[in-house]
Amino acid sequence: MRAAGLKILDAVPDAAPEPDSMPDARLVERFREGDRDAFTALYRAHHGSVHRFALHMTGDPASAAEVTQDVFVWLIHHADEFDAARGSLPAFLVGVARQFLRRRRRDEQRWLPFDSATSRAEEAVDPGRAIDAGSLRRAIARLPERYREVVVLCDLEGKSYEEAAALLGCPVGTVRSRRHRACELLIRKFRSPS
Repeated sequence: MRAAGLKILDAVPDAAPEPDSMPDARLVERFREGDRDAFTALYRAHHGSVHRFALHMTGDPASAAEVTQDVFVWLIHHADEFDAARGSLPAFLVGVARQFLRRRRRDEQRWLPFDSATSRAEEAVDPGRAIDAGSLRRAIARLPERYREVVVLCDLEGKSYEEAAALLGCPVGTVRSRRHRACELLIRKFRSPS
């Protein structure tokens, strides 16, 4: 009797897999069809990496949380724009986050008054002194965006040059040169003037 029960369970056609175990492209497709659980699974799988990227780019937890929220609200309304044939969902979401970060930076620059005291506040660091994590984070946050993105992805997120290139949509050589330039800028920042 028990064996017959197992055979009946084995014969159940196409038991729907749990959303958390589906590939991203299938989850997006199911979400487009109205499956809210699919969106929840997408959010669970990718909100952490989007938030980390935004946090490293802004240096501000509140701004990173807002950008992360903006990315997923945007995805709700624009899920049709994701094309799995063109790249992975994580790369797509980082691209969306980059656009929100650029827009945010433009808006902030539009309203911030020029303050010459900022340049006086930046102190030269003694090369013999250890650099604390806070100073390094602030220095990275001040890098031009194209260099900061590469430092965040390669050095803070641990992505390879190839992975960073795919996420940023640029050649591997561009990632290498931007990272090299970013390192030069950071070294110059922490070197005391002669």
